[in-house]
Amino acid sequence: MPHKFYHGRTGRVWNVTKRAVGVELNKQVGNRIMRKRIHVRIEHAEAKAQGKIISTKRQPEGPKPGFMVGGAILETVTPIPYDVVNDLKGGY
Repeated sequence: MPHKFYHGRTGRVWNVTKRAVGVELNKQVGNRIMRKRIHVRIEHAEAKAQGKIISTKRQPEGPKPGFMVGGAILETVTPIPYDVVNDLKGGY
C-alpha cells in the first residue's frame, strides 16, 4: 500500500531506532482487520506533533557563481596549410 493510505492513522509505537519509529496500526482488508507495522521517519513524527508540514525532497544545488580566470597566458595559434589536391591524388 502507498504510504498516503496510512496518513492520519493512529497506532502504537513498537520500535524506536535512530532515524525512525516503528508504528503498529490496524488496516481493514476485505472483511477483516489486520495489524500492519510501518516505519515513520522522526522528522514526520515531530512535524505532526507541532502541526507543521515538511518536505524532505532534495533541492538541486543550482549553477555555480561565475569567476574570472587569472594568470592565463594567451597564445595565438596559426593553422597549418593543408594541400587538398595532393591529398586526393594519394601522393605528395
